[in-house]
Amino acid sequence: MQNNVDKNLTEMMTQLGRAARRASRALAGVTTADKNRALLAIADALLAAEPQLLTANAVDVANARARGLDAAMIDRLILTSKGVAQMAEGVRQIVALPDPVGEITNMVFRPTGIQVGQMRVPLGVIGIIYESRPNVTIDAAALCLKSGNATILRGGSEVAATNQALADVIRSGLKAGDLPEDAVQIVPTTDRAAVSILLGMHEYIDVMIPRGGKGLVALVTEQARMPVIKHLDGVCHVFVDEQADLDKALAVAVNAKTHRYGVCNAMETLLVHAAVADRFLPMVAPYYVEKGVELRGCPKTQVILQAILGESVGAATVEDWYAEYLAPVLAVRVVDSLDEAIDHIETYGSHHTDSIMTESYTTARRFLREVDSASVMVNASTRFADGFEYGLGAEIGISTDKIHARGPVGLLGLTSQKYIVLGDGHIRG
Repeated sequence: MQNNVDKNLTEMMTQLGRAARRASRALAGVTTADKNRALLAIADALLAAEPQLLTANAVDVANARARGLDAAMIDRLILTSKGVAQMAEGVRQIVALPDPVGEITNMVFRPTGIQVGQMRVPLGVIGIIYESRPNVTIDAAALCLKSGNATILRGGSEVAATNQALADVIRSGLKAGDLPEDAVQIVPTTDRAAVSILLGMHEYIDVMIPRGGKGLVALVTEQARMPVIKHLDGVCHVFVDEQADLDKALAVAVNAKTHRYGVCNAMETLLVHAAVADRFLPMVAPYYVEKGVELRGCPKTQVILQAILGESVGAATVEDWYAEYLAPVLAVRVVDSLDEAIDHIETYGSHHTDSIMTESYTTARRFLREVDSASVMVNASTRFADGFEYGLGAEIGISTDKIHARGPVGLLGLTSQKYIVLGDGHIRG
């Protein structure tokens, strides 16, 4: 019986892959107007299907509560009327974005008379495995469609009913827009074995993107037979240099940590140059205390803050330097030089986003060159590491990889380039 179940599941997943490959070939011939028409139809269908979406979501929420999922998880999967409207507006914003597909650049004449250049093209079929948030289903579908890619989506079991309702909405929009309905497919089972099968479908899926916690990302990275665009930890730093404007540094250090806690671009470690630590730490610590942020410091930090706060500050351990807290906790270290700050970031950071506060052009240039992160900033909060803030519109995620996409992954990151050659009967002599 088990073998029959496995065989049926494998066949179902294979059919999804074949359908996606066929759809990706069909999408290669559609225009920007075709894609935008389908996206607008999806936005309209979302609003029209609000009652069905909320009913399906209520089933997921009730099941989540019955399973004893924590309040934060339940909060992430709840869909409201406002949420449906925001999803529809998000799709319309993607419609307004420039279409990168078909753009031709770098055309040059070669001595032989041929013209050589590059054309931007879709990746093909993109698999996306994600957790919890229903809006990811619509964001991912819309971004992949606009960039000319077919996609197979596998959401978490906790939003299974909502995702199936969204699948119906997406298919109706694709049909109304005269695009292949299989351009966006949602895996119609919560069987975990489907994930393993999906990760092995390299003959149908060109790229896999995981969106979720460390466990999910590790699973996909280890098992995927195709390239993976992944986002690991967001261990982000702000370094207050000895030549920083301390008022600017104060505003940035408070914003980078306390604007939102549970996001990947929040600062997790504050580095302060020893030359300004006695002045800066007493400036910033009261703001953290007021907002309920727990401070964990190196020995120098502990001495300075205990004198100011009148109470002991917890000792930072090696685990704290590696930690992505996603919570009101901050590790603080006093360093003796720019080199020590960069060494700390390289040793303990996750290559996500790191910022320096300095008025020295030379120091800023060194930091930009030598810090090996997806986003490196000067005199700005790490919270700006975001596709919308970078002008990319919506994003599929933030990649800490070096190949193929790095940083916020928008439409451009979902495409590649191929060489094109224009001749007029040219032959090679």
